[in-house]
Amino acid sequence: MDSRGKDKVICIMFTLFLAIGFLLCVFYPKKEYSDSERRKLSSMPRFTVKTVWQGRFMSEFETAAADTFPFREQFRTLKALTAAEIFRRGDNNGIYVSGDFISKLEYPMNEDSLNRALLRLQYICGKYLTEENGVFLSVIPDKNCFLAKESGRPSMDYRAFEDYIRQRTDFAEYITVSDLLEKEDYYKTDTHWRQEQIADVAKRLAESMGASLSDDYEVHTLEGDFYGVYYGQAALPFAPEEIKYLTGEAINACKVYDWQNGRDIPVYSMEKAGGKDPYEMFLSGPLSLVTIENPLAKEDRRLVIFRDSFGSAIAPLLISGYSEITLADIRYMHPDNLGKFVDFEGCDVLFLYSTLVLNHSETFK
Repeated sequence: MDSRGKDKVICIMFTLFLAIGFLLCVFYPKKEYSDSERRKLSSMPRFTVKTVWQGRFMSEFETAAADTFPFREQFRTLKALTAAEIFRRGDNNGIYVSGDFISKLEYPMNEDSLNRALLRLQYICGKYLTEENGVFLSVIPDKNCFLAKESGRPSMDYRAFEDYIRQRTDFAEYITVSDLLEKEDYYKTDTHWRQEQIADVAKRLAESMGASLSDDYEVHTLEGDFYGVYYGQAALPFAPEEIKYLTGEAINACKVYDWQNGRDIPVYSMEKAGGKDPYEMFLSGPLSLVTIENPLAKEDRRLVIFRDSFGSAIAPLLISGYSEITLADIRYMHPDNLGKFVDFEGCDVLFLYSTLVLNHSETFK
């Protein structure tokens, strides 16, 4: 074959390649949601003179094309493996791997954020609480606290983080729980701690607040595989995990009310367990205001927990020591509205937050 014939074959093959790629992009089934990344994917923009003239069409088209091209998940994994194994990159999209744990770098400590958070908590104390309330605060370290040394990556000084909070908390008694935790107490592919690992944390919190708990728990394993939020972001092949949850006499007997949606909910939602984020099985996930009532309580003792998502897993372990626990999440509800639903008279109050939320307190209302 002469050179002109070869050029013709190359042109035909290139044209076919473009045509096949175009047809795949047009007719290949498009997903609206990425289960692995837990986000809504961009859709193709409408072609109008206005969007083209403003330059929006091409930018939105590029975003949508990157989100919906064929075999996207497979290419994400290939890219991540190439970056990790061939180019030895330490992260993929800001997600780091340390042994068989995945985490997102939380660095540096944001003093402005901590000050903002403390001012918000002080505001709540001034608005609703009196000397009759027992007021407590505890900080939950994220798992980077335990991964930093072995990974060699930049890390916050978590002791300094706790000291900063403790030294500026004259409105609450500080309860340390970081010494009870280690990396194995967290999911390998997710942000959160494992409920079956934190009974000792619940016990210390309760005892520090003057309550006593029942340690008679039964461990259950949720059916199905669990892949945490970092799994999809890392785009690397990791083994699935299990979610375990604890039951006991008080947990089985208690009633839970979701004020946000005006409904009764279970302590452990099997509907949520089968959804996009199985961790939301604990008290049905991110809700602004939830009350747990314990009909087996031996005394009329109430607790209000100001919390983030870590609180969903530990609250059921505290219920045996209280007749009622209310969980408030001020990321979704303004503190000024709490008085309409919560009776603060004579109750214990626990501010329980992870370092991840305190270091990004702009989420507080």
